[in-house]
Amino acid sequence: MSTSLARRSVWMIACLLALGCFGNRADAAEGTAFDIGSKYTLTAPADWLKKEPRSRIVEYEFEIPKVEGDEFPGRVTVMGAGGGVEANVERWKGQFKPTEGDEVKAETKKSKVAEQDVYVVDIKGTYIDKPAPMAPTPGIDRPKYRMIGAIIATDGGQYFVKAYGPEKTMEKALPGFQKMVEGLKAK
Repeated sequence: MSTSLARRSVWMIACLLALGCFGNRADAAEGTAFDIGSKYTLTAPADWLKKEPRSRIVEYEFEIPKVEGDEFPGRVTVMGAGGGVEANVERWKGQFKPTEGDEVKAETKKSKVAEQDVYVVDIKGTYIDKPAPMAPTPGIDRPKYRMIGAIIATDGGQYFVKAYGPEKTMEKALPGFQKMVEGLKAK
């Protein structure tokens, strides 16, 4: 092999490595894997942008791309926390305003994933957007919002995956959210 051909080959391999053409491309195409606790892993959809959490108690945060016509993207937070499932569903419902003469409704479905109980909660309505859920400030009303949350009751503790945003954005994100939760894996 000539010296110039060898140099071009080395240069080409270096470029392919820099572009990520070798190695774990399938993982990157699938999304961002992250741990919940010391025993389990979830994989966020590839189009969700991993962000620095806005709060110290949030372990992971992602941004869901907004769909055309929506003003804001969706937000996903992941954290470990205590309290019962019912108490946490009530807390999430409390982040929405009831419509006149009606209470906030939450649809909850229980399933088993990786031999762990998983509760998926779906709430629609006017979301009260605050810097933190328990902040004393009144918050900003966000009509036509939707929250899809998962409470994953693992043998190592409870983990909460909460996704919320404009209804159209969340509707588009729903299959990815479901795939992520149904893809819970033991390490």
